[in-house]
Amino acid sequence: MTVNQPMESRITRGVCRCLLAMALLVATMRPALADEPIFPQAELLTPAAEEAAARGVAYLVEHQLDDGRFNVTRSGGNVAVCGLAGMALLASGSTPGRGPHGEAVDRCVDYLLANTDERGIILAPAATTGQTMYEHGFAALFLCECYGMAERPELRDRLADAVRVIVNAQNEEGGWRYWPEPRSADVSVTVCQVMTLRAARNAGIAVPRDTMDRALAYVRKCQNDDGGFRYMLGEGDAASALPRSAAGVVALYNAGVYQGDEIDRGLDYVAAFRPGSKGADNVPYYFYAHYYAVQAMWHAGGERWREWYPAVRDELVDRQLADGSWRDGIGSEYATAMACIVLLTPNNYLPILQR
Repeated sequence: MTVNQPMESRITRGVCRCLLAMALLVATMRPALADEPIFPQAELLTPAAEEAAARGVAYLVEHQLDDGRFNVTRSGGNVAVCGLAGMALLASGSTPGRGPHGEAVDRCVDYLLANTDERGIILAPAATTGQTMYEHGFAALFLCECYGMAERPELRDRLADAVRVIVNAQNEEGGWRYWPEPRSADVSVTVCQVMTLRAARNAGIAVPRDTMDRALAYVRKCQNDDGGFRYMLGEGDAASALPRSAAGVVALYNAGVYQGDEIDRGLDYVAAFRPGSKGADNVPYYFYAHYYAVQAMWHAGGERWREWYPAVRDELVDRQLADGSWRDGIGSEYATAMACIVLLTPNNYLPILQR
């Protein structure tokens, strides 16, 4: 570099070098499979899938209310649905205040912060689900993803409080259930908290190592001999099923387990339910299951990812309704947010999914 180069050129080159160094650092943070590309295979996101996702995102923006919530009548402004819809907007390329839907992302942040109480629990006063930790976990996950993108100084303190709620609600087994206190535990709610804690740690929010270690131990105990995961320890639902098993694999990845027998057996179990295969018929909690399954296969990379994503992509495109939405018993906004997150995974825009 010569001294007479324009200042802008020198700054640009310096930024590029920093970004490249960061990319290389991230690439070394976990083992890579031999056939796994460092960057996503964007060609898997076909024009039909891109159009379906764009229509889904447009549906979400159209159905967002002025205060940022989504009109989910069953659950009274469910903060989890707001968080998931916000995640779908982030996955489409918008960030707080930036991009085609930056204002909608901001409204999601506003709604969640407005519904955070003095203890740090994120929950709408009118919520009727009785599943506080689900709502809190998904809402906090979205806010963690926004932290660093948004010029909102209050986010750090709010997130520190939200993380403290999760830490204090961990039970003696190492897991979580519906209430913000250490009662019983199930693998589904536990995975939700593990993802949020990992996102918080990625964002620079302090998370006690012991909390993650105990959560990992709980998830491991929930894995059955067939590679799938049971719902609860003890005499609870001991059978394996796709939704909880895909979630269990994702929890292992987010707790820092990237290779090994437990990962392989879990992925083998999930792979038996690939869309279009015989095992995929009548999957319960369809959108929840595929929200986690696509993450599991994304983390796995290689052939597992290349086989799974096109199958779920094409099935979701076929399932989309004329108005751009997807539907299930919880509501169209929930199902549409989940479907968009799945379809847009190859974009690699969500920090929690970046390799």
